[in-house]
Formats: sequence, structure tokens, C-alpha cells
Amino acid sequence: MREYKILFTGSVGAGKTTAIGCVSDAMPVMTDVLNSDTSIDKERTTVGLDFGLLTLESGDRVRMYGTPGQPRFEFLWKILVRNALGVIVLIDNSRPDPLADLAIYMTGFSEALRTMPCVVGVGRLLAHPVPTLDDYAEALAAKGQVHPILEVDVRDRSDVLLLIDTLLVQLEADCGRETK
Repeated sequence: MREYKILFTGSVGAGKTTAIGCVSDAMPVMTDVLNSDTSIDKERTTVGLDFGLLTLESGDRVRMYGTPGQPRFEFLWKILVRNALGVIVLIDNSRPDPLADLAIYMTGFSEALRTMPCVVGVGRLLAHPVPTLDDYAEALAAKGQVHPILEVDVRDRSDVLLLIDTLLVQLEADCGRETK
């Protein structure tokens, strides 16, 4: 049995807590508190971390950690990404500038992303079709980055599992390259 540590990060309200809770085998650990930041239209917000555990069909286990979304908690991002094998960045397409949001997390995790895979999940795309997935790919390519970008509904278990599977496939591919 293998264990994987993956990190969920992204903008406030993008669904990190929901995604982890949707696929966790047990009740996830959450550090949500009443929101006191009037610039965020959300009743509760994560101030520490979220944690969930997923057992795959193979028996392998995925430890999932979620970061707080506010950039002021960037110091926690650096702690939580330690020993992670990959990062899932969740973006809420209904926010005023989701491409700028993406840039915040790609910059905030740039050092870690030099050595680990990443998947970008874009939510609320049906109700807010702009920017498109192609726009996200172009924004990443302009910075010399190439990562899978998927539409996701963080309430849908199969969508969240697809994000995790996509990340694990990248890990497997990287391991295969290292052994050659």
C-alpha cells in the first residue's frame, strides 16, 4: 500500500473544503470559522487546514490537505505543501478575475511546482463561461507552465475523483521517467 499526500488550494469559495468532504472516507477535519472579513461574501472560511482521507480501489491511500484561500495565509501554504506529491488548484470562475486568482496560486506554489505535478480545476464554468478552459491554458503557457485544466463541480464525487486521478497519473508517469 502506498500513501500520497496531495494539497488542494485555490481562491476563497472555490470549494476546497467541499471537494475534500465529498470524497473523504471519514468525516474530514475542518478549521472553518465564522468569516469576519467583509470583503468575502461567505459565512464561514478556512483559517488553518482541511484534512480528509481517501482509500483507492488499489488499497493506496490519499491524504488530502486543503489550504486557506486568502493570500494572507501564504505562510500556511508553505507549511502544508511540504512532503506533498502534487497540488490541485481550484478556481471559481464566477469571481471578478479568476485568471488573476490562478496567477496568485501558481506564483505562491511556484517553488513546489518545479518538482511536483499540478491539476487545475475550474468551477462554476457553466454559469460563468468566460474565461474558458482555453483561456486558462493560454495564461499558463504564457508563464511557461503546462498543467491539465478540467471543469469541475466540487460537489460531484466523480469530478473530484477525476482531479485526483489526473494528478496520480502524472505522478505515475513521472515515476516511470525516473526509473528509465
